Amino acid sequence: MGVWRQLQEYFYLKKRDPKAPHTPWMRYMHGINRISLFMFLLAIIVIIIKLVMMKK
Repeated sequence: MGVWRQLQEYFYLKKRDPKAPHTPWMRYMHGINRISLFMFLLAIIVIIIKLVMMKK
């Protein structure tokens, strides 16, 4: 599975593959990955906002 497809699935842009294995550990891993991606994007947004505010 490619990185872009995984990102699309994490952000609910694309449906998951029905043939993929569904184990509890995979669900936990995907949940943690989803949380970390959202936190990363939030941090990037905060950094951009701070940089824009400092230029004024």
